[in-house]
Formats: sequence, C-alpha cells, structure tokens
Amino acid sequence: MLNGETLRRAFPDCRDADDWAAALDSALNRFHITTRDRVCAFLAQTSHESGHFNRLEESLSYRTPARLMAVWPKRFPNEASATPFVQNPERLANFVYARRMGNGDEASGDGFRFRGRGLIQLTGRSNYHQAGDALGLDLVGVPDRLVSKEVAALSAAWFWDSRGLNALADHDKPDGDLEDFVEITRRINGGTVGLKERLAAYKRLRDSMA
Repeated sequence: MLNGETLRRAFPDCRDADDWAAALDSALNRFHITTRDRVCAFLAQTSHESGHFNRLEESLSYRTPARLMAVWPKRFPNEASATPFVQNPERLANFVYARRMGNGDEASGDGFRFRGRGLIQLTGRSNYHQAGDALGLDLVGVPDRLVSKEVAALSAAWFWDSRGLNALADHDKPDGDLEDFVEITRRINGGTVGLKERLAAYKRLRDSMA
C-alpha cells in the first residue's frame, strides 16, 4: 500500500503527499499497478511529468519568441511568426493543437480547452473522450476534472494500462531493464526527455520500497 512517507522520501518537495498517496493507491489498484516494479516505474514517470505531483496543467506561457521557436520549430520558423504567441497561452494552444488529437480548428477553442492536464498531461479531445469513457466521467464536458488529485491519478493509471506499460515494467523478458524503461518513457513522453531524472527517481523509489 502506497503511503505519504514513501512519496516524501522520494520527492521531498511533493506537496500534499498524504492526499496524493491515497489518490494514487486507489488508482493503482484499479489498474493492477500493484507490484514493486510497476509502482516504482509508474511513480517515477508520473512524478517527472507533474513536477513531483505539484503541477497538473500544461504551462503554455512562453516569455520569448526564441523559446517558442525551439519548442515548435515547424510551427514558428522565425521570430515574426512566434511573437504574437508570447505569453498568450490560450492563443498558443488553439494554434498548435488545432486539427490534432480530435480537436477542431483554431477558432473552435479546442486546443486550449483540451490542453495538457493531469499527471501525464492528457491532451486533445480524443484522449479526453477515451479516458472519460473508460473512467465513467464526463471529461469532455468538464475538462477541469483532470486537475483534481483523484481524477489525475485515475487518468494516468488508465493511460498506463491502455498503453501496455505494466508488461514493460514487469521485466519478465530477456532484454534489459533499461531498454524497457526507455520504451515506457517514449510511450508517455513521445521521446526521452528527462530520462536521466526519471531513472534516478525509479532507483530512489525501489530503494525506499525494498
């Protein structure tokens, strides 16, 4: 059973560790994330995506055109194209997420309405709809439900289960554990951003739950 002390040891800056432990423990059990390997891998990944369980909403406020150009080079090929979106999260989300992941066009407002929320930054109308159907919750009609601890934990556990990540966390194949962890990171992040930090968290958690 997950408890607040485990989270505090692994992530000293985690706010509301006891409440998070309760929400996570319920979600983990529902989606069979119950062995040490599964729990440690799940917590290592979700903690990185959420700033140690302190951030449940995507930050889309960028201070400079250069940063926007670095994050979305195809969308913003030059400073002039990026400048209108500096420190304008709603306009930015509606532009970069338009006609993607089940969203409507830029004018629909879907990009901002279904921006990244929850522990794994669920993004896009399609993902909100799929998660809502699986959890029996109206996340399309009330997207802000994803910033509650309980729903954030449930949606992350659903995502984990739906992408087959328990099997990768089990390490029951003859390939290397690192290879499995890297693949988990890719399925969650789309790449390997923060892999070193994710692995360090995984090792801390395994030590604390030995």
